Amino acid sequence: MVEKSIAALGIVLILIFLSGCAFVYRKRPARLYETVLARKQTFDAAIVPGVPFNNNQWDTVMKGRVIWASLLYRQGVIRNIIFSGGAVYSPYYEAKIMGLYARQLGVSPKHIFYDIQAEHSTENIFYSYQIARREGFKSIALVTDPLQSLLLNRFTRRKFRTKIVHIPFIIDSLKEYNHLNPVIDPLPAMTENFRSLTDREGFFRRFRGTMGAFIPWEGKRKKEGPL
Repeated sequence: MVEKSIAALGIVLILIFLSGCAFVYRKRPARLYETVLARKQTFDAAIVPGVPFNNNQWDTVMKGRVIWASLLYRQGVIRNIIFSGGAVYSPYYEAKIMGLYARQLGVSPKHIFYDIQAEHSTENIFYSYQIARREGFKSIALVTDPLQSLLLNRFTRRKFRTKIVHIPFIIDSLKEYNHLNPVIDPLPAMTENFRSLTDREGFFRRFRGTMGAFIPWEGKRKKEGPL
């Protein structure tokens, strides 16, 4: 009887986990995208956080982020793209690598901007927000994968006075673009004297960076003003 109860509990936990996955990866992204379309929202720029570039090819996460951003660009939902990411875990600036792929997908170079300072996801948002302010952009979106969008939701909501609207990619909608595999020359995105973040910082310092501990906020309140 005890074994049956344990097995039943295990099934319940699995179902809860799977339902959570469905919410994160399918329901929430679809709802957010449908809301943007229903309200006919458009944005001056989208922030696209970086992903390490290894083995001279993009992985599925980078591919999803870049293709989704290029689709939103072609739809007119976003007018410019801010790619963000330094040379963190590989000798290539993540932002520049993504920009090279986006150009191959039809995004005009004049509508692409780069932040190569960020080394953590919270910094991706902060430094891209600074670029948006410098360029005079007044409306902004976050275009990334569903999980990162959820993890950054509280941060973007509490730390910036201009609302950052989340438009995470929809996995099912991207399936028809799986065949896309543009070829780029990564050398223009390469940096010299590279040292991986894991060689420069210990685990706890990296964790603090992920939590935004080293972001140079404007004031003591640690909240950025409106664009």
